[in-house]
Amino acid sequence: EEVADERLSYLTFSGLDGDLTNAVAEASSNTYINTTCNHDIWGAQFAAVLKNIYAIGAGIARALDYGDNFLSVYITNCYREMYGFLETHFEKVHPSKERPDFHTSAYLGDLLVTCYSLHSRNRTFGTMIGKGYSVKAAILEMNMVAEGYYAARGMQAISKEFAIPIPIATFIFKILWENHHPSDGFLKMEKLFT
Repeated sequence: EEVADERLSYLTFSGLDGDLTNAVAEASSNTYINTTCNHDIWGAQFAAVLKNIYAIGAGIARALDYGDNFLSVYITNCYREMYGFLETHFEKVHPSKERPDFHTSAYLGDLLVTCYSLHSRNRTFGTMIGKGYSVKAAILEMNMVAEGYYAARGMQAISKEFAIPIPIATFIFKILWENHHPSDGFLKMEKLFT
């Protein structure tokens, strides 16, 4: 939406071929789109998947009437979990390579905007779940895809495969896929936060 409105936006392009990635980024850049490149295609994809799950949780929290302070603590803990997952996964898969900077817009920035934006499909979906919609009813009413719903199940398998715990994403998974009540899930989740 903001790109269509020509509002200043930042995009990160990830690819293994540095020259090609840079060429695509340069071709996509203009006065309102700043582009950067990285070569962490796995980390960038995992970050995109996880932020969608966490944004559903942000929407649930809002619907359950948690305030701004809680939401900031929730997102901080989501980032800590995401960072831990990305760092551990990178070390297991690419032990000899230099670790990317996970504090950039492709990772942290995307998480923040997806959790806070009222335009986020995943946050909207979470808000509906928090208000008592069933998953099926929320999907039908939205008439858009909330990727985090499907990602929640996929990340459970990946978490187990690589033995990297993601407890916040697991709570969201249980709410969405195992019919745990959102308020019960968040009461348990609160105990994890620092």
